[in-house]
Amino acid sequence: MVRNPLHEALQQAIRTIGPMIEQVGADVDRPCRMFHTGKVWTGPTAKQFDAQLTQYSTRARTSGQAIMDELRETLSRTPSEVSEEEAAAIRRKYGIA
Repeated sequence: MVRNPLHEALQQAIRTIGPMIEQVGADVDRPCRMFHTGKVWTGPTAKQFDAQLTQYSTRARTSGQAIMDELRETLSRTPSEVSEEEAAAIRRKYGIA
């Protein structure tokens, strides 16, 4: 048995993508918080914009969490070791070096 290249690739994806998703969430949340202070812009158009910004912020967080959940779920179903033949087939199928 050898290490499963797909298992390793999924682990690397989680390590790489996780911080990126956290950064996107922080980058979207920051303007939302500033906007909620009421010191940035006020009025009916501002309220409409605030609602849209909040919706986009929520969508960004929800989508990012869904991506990470899917990666973790796939990783949990992926064996950490496979036969050499399976490893070679996985490398070919997914283009893993």
